[in-house]
Formats: sequence, C-alpha cells, structure tokens
Amino acid sequence: MARQAEEDISFDEFVAARARSLFRTAYLLVHHRETAEDLVQSALERAYPRWRRIQRTGAPEAYIRRVIINLANDMWRSGRGVQWQELDEDHLPRLVPQAAADPAERVATRDALMRALRSLPFGMRAALVLRHWEGLSERETAEVLGVSLGTVKSQTNRGLERLRAAVGAPPASALAGSVSGKGAL
Repeated sequence: MARQAEEDISFDEFVAARARSLFRTAYLLVHHRETAEDLVQSALERAYPRWRRIQRTGAPEAYIRRVIINLANDMWRSGRGVQWQELDEDHLPRLVPQAAADPAERVATRDALMRALRSLPFGMRAALVLRHWEGLSERETAEVLGVSLGTVKSQTNRGLERLRAAVGAPPASALAGSVSGKGAL
C-alpha cells in the first residue's frame, strides 16, 4: 500500500518535499550555490516529462539524484570551472557535534572538512555525500552511482581517511573498538 501511495505523489508534491535534500546533494558535489541550483533544476526538467515512468521504478529520488550526479560529473569532466562559495549553516550538513568544540573550533573544523571534500576526486566525493550526508545505504549508493558495492565501500573508506587526515582526527583503525570512536568522522 505504501508503494501505491508513493506512486500517486504528484511531481509538484515530490519537488516540494525533496528539493532541499536534492539541493544539498548537488551543493556538496559542486560547492557553488548557483551551480547546485542549476543542477537540481536541470535534473527536475529532465524528470518531469518522464515522471510517471520514473515513479514506476519505485525510487524517484534515487533516479533524480543519479541525474544530478551525472550532470555534475559531466560539468567536472568538461572542465567548466566553478568558483567555490561557502553557504550558511542551514545548507551544510552537521559535520561536528555542537557540544564537541567551541564555536571557533567548529567553524575551523567545518571549513577544513569542506575544503578536503572539495579536493576529493568526483567519484569519491559522490560516494561520501550519498553515504554520510544523505544517509543512503551502501547498496543504495551503489545503485545511484551505477558502481559495484565494493567500489562504494573502498571509495567511502578512502574518502573518510582523507577527511580525517584533513582535520587531524585519528585514523579509523585507532578508533576501532573505542566508544568515543562512534559517530566520529
């Protein structure tokens, strides 16, 4: 029954409910507000004429995310430069627990993480964004990216290690088995 209700959602209702999440994905891929907005708009424009067929897949958000990722990848490959731009707190994911550090330290850590994320290869960045910012499972991430489960696991692991190194966090092996390691980068 839930699937039937999901299939009956109109395109406008879907956009109203999921636009912010789609924008967040796009922004974390390109790090530029206007470009992220353009990516989401282009993906939605491509999806609109096919909306009924996309709904029948049972995963319209995954489909549109894949379009966003493909468009961002095309932009990256074509070498069209993007000027980096920082966003306000409402549009960025919570990277550092609020109680973990003083405000200045949180800002510095978030900045270091966003710079490190920006420096990652596109596929690694896409895997991290989908897994850790959008909360998709490894299998869902593999489906959206069109890669194997092993690729998602390795890209995510390598990307997390690079992010940890960027903020001076201990490697995952040092956190294994430690209670304080839970929820760490």
